[in-house]
Amino acid sequence: MKTSKKINIAIDGFSSCGKSTIAKGLAKKLGYTYIDSGAMYRAIALYAIRKGWVTETEIDKAQLQAHISDIKIAFKTNNLGQQETFLNGENVENEIRTLEVADGASRVSAIGFVRKELVRQQQEIGREKGVVMDGRDIGTVVFPDAELKLFLTASPEIRAKRRFDEMVAKGENPNFEDVLENLKERDLRDTTRSESPLYKADDAIELDNSDFTVEEQLEWVVQKVNSLQF
Repeated sequence: MKTSKKINIAIDGFSSCGKSTIAKGLAKKLGYTYIDSGAMYRAIALYAIRKGWVTETEIDKAQLQAHISDIKIAFKTNNLGQQETFLNGENVENEIRTLEVADGASRVSAIGFVRKELVRQQQEIGREKGVVMDGRDIGTVVFPDAELKLFLTASPEIRAKRRFDEMVAKGENPNFEDVLENLKERDLRDTTRSESPLYKADDAIELDNSDFTVEEQLEWVVQKVNSLQF
């Protein structure tokens, strides 16, 4: 980066666009703090699922709201330099990556009091600058004044294939059509929910990364950071 002044970088976009991969790589390259907002919503969903407050048809919002302050989320870096998610002191990094939790996260993220609490925590972290955060409303709600905003997209089929390959690599046995359908359902919920729907901020730079490698995307983003003038 050409300047020593730290900034906040907001990365939004559809699910399975590789937002987290780019955000992590960029934070590491710049020496910034990475905040995985999606993991925070997944952790809340996991907590609610374990309590039986989330079923296929409904969410017990009253119970969730009554206990929202009991949910403590933290991030720690393991000895391999990888960031892991902790829920009330328990490492839940693998458990929050399942389809069930992903679907639950998409649903609880549409609840106003959940978003309000997590946005509060995220803005507190970002107050000191030097933060890279990815999600669905980072540039529009969490950090509307971020110095750099990016919006990632790719075709549903390519995104589903990426998610499918990721699950296979973890030893799971997913069905591609199920993964694709789940992704499309999440897209619909994310873009039509009443609370902080997913959309591209007016001042965000869009990147369709359907044909980009991770390395090419990271190089592209670093160029955007270096082009900033202060």
